[in-house]
Amino acid sequence: MYADISCSELRKASPRLERAEGVARLAFRRRAGATRLATLYQEGCAKVRLPQPLPGAQPEAILINTAGGLTGGDSLSFEVVAGPGSSATITTQACERIYRSTGEDAVVVNRLVAEAGARLAWLPQETILFDGGRLVRRLEIDLADGAELLAVEAVLFGRAAMGEVVRSGALKDRWRVRHSGKPIFADDFRIEGDIASRLAASATLGGKRAMATVLAICPEPEERVEEVREIIGSHGGASAWGGKLLVRLLAEDSLALRRRLEPLLSFLLAGRPLPKVWQL
Repeated sequence: MYADISCSELRKASPRLERAEGVARLAFRRRAGATRLATLYQEGCAKVRLPQPLPGAQPEAILINTAGGLTGGDSLSFEVVAGPGSSATITTQACERIYRSTGEDAVVVNRLVAEAGARLAWLPQETILFDGGRLVRRLEIDLADGAELLAVEAVLFGRAAMGEVVRSGALKDRWRVRHSGKPIFADDFRIEGDIASRLAASATLGGKRAMATVLAICPEPEERVEEVREIIGSHGGASAWGGKLLVRLLAEDSLALRRRLEPLLSFLLAGRPLPKVWQL
């Protein structure tokens, strides 16, 4: 169903310091006309909370890292399976924080599976990379026939309101999406070393401090792309092809990013509400 990749395979373990490690798995199944939780497993610092949905609303799962952030050598893994015909939204309690590392990477591996006719929304809040932080992150997605996906990953390079500047560190972010086992989307973003200079280049962020990637796999995405471009304005670009809609967003800070990202996601959710944690 998905590539067999573990956090331990992506990081070098250190015996010298205690590390934060967490694994959570959850699955949803459609029964008696509604989507219901079928499996829940949580270990270490990875926790899941499931607020009671409103009548007729789809389930919403909130992922939590009780360690309060990640640093070098820490690892976190979440796996979500949406069974045939089910519908679920996955988000996070807060922004994930990547703190200064002495040399090792923090590793995050997320795996999503949407089976036939399922609708899955992967809507974590932003990841904040602090100066000296190092993160390797992988998003593995497997879709079956008729499955729909909305996925976002947003990154803040420091907090502009706090006067923070990310001068060094590393971010390696990889997406792999398959449909019926065949690759349909691959994306890699990598920046390290003198991050401040690299972010200032026009070929990267042009001095911006916040970015987001949004991918929608849905019927007739070409019909939505013009309205998406109106929503994001001059803050990014959007393309639609082969059943996919891809959006890139850039912004000066987290507030400016949210002002474009929230209406964009609301539009792509097609009537389904944004998670409550996004609206606080």
